[in-house]
Amino acid sequence: MRNSIFITARTSSTRLPNKAIIKIKNKLAIEHLIDRLKYSKEADSIVLCTTKLKKDDVLCEIAEKKNINFFRGSVKDKLVRWYNAAEKYKVSQFVTADGDDLFCEPSFIDKAFIQFKKDKVDFIQASNIIAGTFSYAIKTNALKKVCKIKDSNDTEFMWVYFTETNLFKVAELKGISKKYYRNDIRMTLDYKEDLIFFKSL
Repeated sequence: MRNSIFITARTSSTRLPNKAIIKIKNKLAIEHLIDRLKYSKEADSIVLCTTKLKKDDVLCEIAEKKNINFFRGSVKDKLVRWYNAAEKYKVSQFVTADGDDLFCEPSFIDKAFIQFKKDKVDFIQASNIIAGTFSYAIKTNALKKVCKIKDSNDTEFMWVYFTETNLFKVAELKGISKKYYRNDIRMTLDYKEDLIFFKSL
């Protein structure tokens, strides 16, 4: 496997408890995301990256039910979790999809994988794009270097290791229509109001 989509998810959310397994219509929230990501044409696999905590067993069960891979790793350090998952599944590059981004766009993910083929870049971001439609695309070799230089196990704001160290070639996602560049719109499942939004759609 070379191209993969890594879904980052835990059940220990605080603002909206257990949001990954909240039911929306006839599916759990995380199932909606998995089904959407399966429309990617460039990804060779989807891996749900979660923690070793007992309460995250349910996410692994969902991954098995939906016929995708899963990996269990560090609770706080998602960079190490991603790298270990990439090693296990022999992934060369991956696009991250947060478990609460139910409208993560498969066509944007495919554009990132195609960009990796054409351009020698390590990290792809999409500044000011609608929040929840695309996260980041990362080369595993670059992630390996980051795991060696990072100075903390709390890697929630992990992009700075790629964008502010001057060690990597960072690029903006190409080929996205200007209509998707809206920093006044967010489509992520974080709060009760977001749940109302997703249920209404």
